[in-house]
Amino acid sequence: MLYWLFVPALGVLEWIGVLLAASVIGVYSAGRAAPEWGKDPRQVVIDEGVGFLFAVAFLPPSTGTVIAGFFVFRAFDIVKPPPARQLEVLPGGWGIVADDVVAGLYSNVVIRSSSYLIEWMG
Repeated sequence: MLYWLFVPALGVLEWIGVLLAASVIGVYSAGRAAPEWGKDPRQVVIDEGVGFLFAVAFLPPSTGTVIAGFFVFRAFDIVKPPPARQLEVLPGGWGIVADDVVAGLYSNVVIRSSSYLIEWMG
């Protein structure tokens, strides 16, 4: 997984660059696929990849981070709490990627908060 190759070496500016680049590539490619395959097609998974990156961004790289990032992100991606579901109406690739970015941000906050809580209690 590319996560293990790059994450340990990423600083804040590098993370911002990765998130911006992944988001731009995701919006562009999802937007190009949507006319052929429909709104938020199953064949397009780059939006989930972008959301996962937001879920684990700036967190300590570990197996636990990857596992928590995956499962917490998937839960938020399925439930789509506001404003994630509302962002799906944005045109083209924006609507396909934006809801996953929000799910990733929510996931990051939950993982980060849980980590602090576990550390505080332990």
